[in-house]
Amino acid sequence: MTLQRTRLLPFASLLLLACASGAQAAEGEEKDITAKVGGRLHWDIARFDNDSRGAPVADDSDLRAAWLDISGKFYGLGYKLEADFSGDEVIARDVYVTRKFKAGTLTVGQFKQFVTLDDRVSSNHTSFVERSYLGQALAPTYRLGAGWLSARNGYTLGGSVYSLENIDVWQTKGEAAVARGTYAPWRDEGRVLHVGLSVAREEYDHPGADGASALRVRVRPNGLFSDANRITLLDFSRGLDTRVDKYSLELAGVHGAFSYQSELGGARFDDGAQTGRLSTGYAQAAWMLTGEIRPYDAKTGRFGRIQPTSRGGAWEVALRYDTISGRQNVNGLPVSRDQAVSAWSAGVNWYPRPHLRVMLDWVESRSRDRLNNATLDRTSALLGRLQVDF
Repeated sequence: MTLQRTRLLPFASLLLLACASGAQAAEGEEKDITAKVGGRLHWDIARFDNDSRGAPVADDSDLRAAWLDISGKFYGLGYKLEADFSGDEVIARDVYVTRKFKAGTLTVGQFKQFVTLDDRVSSNHTSFVERSYLGQALAPTYRLGAGWLSARNGYTLGGSVYSLENIDVWQTKGEAAVARGTYAPWRDEGRVLHVGLSVAREEYDHPGADGASALRVRVRPNGLFSDANRITLLDFSRGLDTRVDKYSLELAGVHGAFSYQSELGGARFDDGAQTGRLSTGYAQAAWMLTGEIRPYDAKTGRFGRIQPTSRGGAWEVALRYDTISGRQNVNGLPVSRDQAVSAWSAGVNWYPRPHLRVMLDWVESRSRDRLNNATLDRTSALLGRLQVDF
């Protein structure tokens, strides 16, 4: 039996126990135990238009996500068990228990950390197929830890302490802490203003040595299938303990059928011998052609599901500018690495039903070596997704 499957056995057992308990609750045998099954299917496609610079990227398509989850209550505790079956191996996503108190909610287990608005919005509800470079580079996504979230009068305050490993990737060693606060002075339907700030500190133990994962910031300019023209912005994989300080500033809003979202963020890497600085940001706007309003949840500080109001479904158009850059140098010496990626994305989304969506994006990316004033790659891509969730 592989190590990964061995590590998943306890969670599989909990899943079976929750299913059995949920069945009992459905029969009325136990009122304090509930279970609800959910999931999502994302089928993605990508078609590329390569120029003569950089490595060519091949067209591709694949099942991006095949998630199945079960959530509910267990004698005063909340729980969620979620896994992705789309690849060759089963990958754990949310695996946690929660306890609600008057002041807020405590979460223990594996869950998405409180970093960046872009990452906090579910991939079922984002306006583009791919998340921003900021969300990809700064958000630690699913990690093992303990978190707290409180909300009142338009404010949210969330934070957690977590390990840099997760259930499936245990080679990444170290500990971290994060905090995110948001405020929505306007939070009525069709009239929302959201501001937020998140900060994090991550302490990596000997990355790239003694079996620990390498620590690199590598960007896919045109999404998941663009590995061939991936660019390394920072590399801290020489086995020295590395501290990373991150931040992100958020601004978003809704005005009727129009919505916007932007973030500015960065990170500083330091292993005692060299320093790296990451700068990133994006700005996007979306317009519901059929008049629907993007919902906002002031209790979590994020956007939710579009609800079509006509028989023909809801139609949305969106535009985003995205940029990220990395500079690195040995302490006391000139900059040895200075590279950047930027992209324009234009998208159209069709929501035939609340839980069904078709997405189509055009992405034009450019990768540059700013140290040598040279363009490394310029690629255009047509990205698509068929999405079903329940």
